[in-house]
Amino acid sequence: MRVQFLTAREAADLITDNSTIAINGFVGIGAAEEIQEKLKERYEETKSPRDLTLYYAAGQGDGKERALNLLDGEGLLKRVVGGHWNLAPKLQKLVLDNKIEAYNFPQGVISHMFRSSASGEKATISKIGLETFVDPTQGGGKLNEVTKEDLVKKIELEGEEYLYYLAPKIDFTIIRGTFADELGNISLEDEVATLDATNMALACKNNGGKVIVQVKDIVGANTLDPRLVKIPGVLVDVVVKCTDAYKYHEQVFGEEYNPAYCGNAKTLLSRVEPPKLDNRKVIGRRGAMEMNAYSLVNLGIGIPELVGAVANEEGQGDKITLSVESGITGGVPLGGIKFGGVINPQSILDQDVQFDLYNGGGLDATFLGLAQCDEEGNINVSKFGPKIPGCGGFINISQSTKRIVFCGTFTAGGLKEKIEDGKLVILEEGREKKFIKKVEQITFSAKYANDTNQEVLYVTERCVFKLTKDGLLLIEIAPGVDLEKDILAHMDFKPIIADDLKLMDERIFKDALMGLEL
Repeated sequence: MRVQFLTAREAADLITDNSTIAINGFVGIGAAEEIQEKLKERYEETKSPRDLTLYYAAGQGDGKERALNLLDGEGLLKRVVGGHWNLAPKLQKLVLDNKIEAYNFPQGVISHMFRSSASGEKATISKIGLETFVDPTQGGGKLNEVTKEDLVKKIELEGEEYLYYLAPKIDFTIIRGTFADELGNISLEDEVATLDATNMALACKNNGGKVIVQVKDIVGANTLDPRLVKIPGVLVDVVVKCTDAYKYHEQVFGEEYNPAYCGNAKTLLSRVEPPKLDNRKVIGRRGAMEMNAYSLVNLGIGIPELVGAVANEEGQGDKITLSVESGITGGVPLGGIKFGGVINPQSILDQDVQFDLYNGGGLDATFLGLAQCDEEGNINVSKFGPKIPGCGGFINISQSTKRIVFCGTFTAGGLKEKIEDGKLVILEEGREKKFIKKVEQITFSAKYANDTNQEVLYVTERCVFKLTKDGLLLIEIAPGVDLEKDILAHMDFKPIIADDLKLMDERIFKDALMGLEL
């Protein structure tokens, strides 16, 4: 047969020195960990393959040992182009030690680069990344001193600026499916998301490379439902049946299989305990007030998740539809190391199609994290000193959505606050300022937002800012907060202060339902 059925080690032995590989995954979703483990094992034993170039779109790993962290052998990788780095600290260390060349491009751009490569195009042309650290005028996404080659350039088409991202030529791709039949057809029916599986296989095969797929089981020829086959056997070179599904084929990290994550069953959602009234909930409540009924909304991980929790607590959750970068619309998103998965999804699209929706302005609103903000209104969530979390889908989403609400506490690092008698009480100020003169790296460009007339708010527990052409405008302040002592004294710049500076809605600070109506 044309398709080979091999062990994970035999598959890893096929990868040659100086190859370009692409690996599919999203946190733990779709991670073909047995093959990655055997690739590392082979390298430790033989020091081959060497000097690989790795491409991946979404962040993959548990922040410790798993997924892409398995590929940390010095010399195994020469170059890495990735969308999000925070979950792979072992690769981050190689970057910081200048042991590998490294780039951070927007997650959706890399997803589209696979599609461009699949169709034989030399590059992906996009506005995504203009005026951010990905723009060649601001570093071109390079992450360290040894990274020299320009993989993105700025071009002009019909009087408008675009970024031109070189598409990779892939020699090997490592993908995970659920079942393979004896002809090599691959279904993804039990996977939480399909991600870039099809485009990666096409890009590799059309470049003359080898497509390697890890599956949970192998079934008879022509027994798979053709509507569930995402990778036709004609694109597949090697199938690996994993030896331990619990260890190597979890749907999401920490769970082997839940049918409600992939549409194979629906579950009744038990009543979720509403979040307690604290500074995070205050931010979530103020953010929820920016939602409109029957909107398609994206929520970032962390404090932005409280926006959805508040909407549900207020009985308004059924009036909004949530969307996740992994390709899923509807349902209840999972958090933490299960991020990317959804309970009771309504639809599961390929990742590149989801980013078509985002890039084209299909989202009504997005609620994203607020890590650093400067006097112009630029946001940094991608680089902090020696830490390089990366941008993930942040640039795609923030650059393309008309209404953006950045959500985060006013300061960080040891901040202690409480809500008492309808007021915010600051018990201990955070050590780190978030509102600084100039961000370390521009992940969200205020200039681009102003040029494209986006509506942008910055919501904290003690005040709310609005983006204007002239910078940040302070429009609301929390009850119990002193403007000079609690806000201006902890900013490295003075914002514009609205003539009609208002108190934040008093309902936000009461331990009772707000009566929110979307």
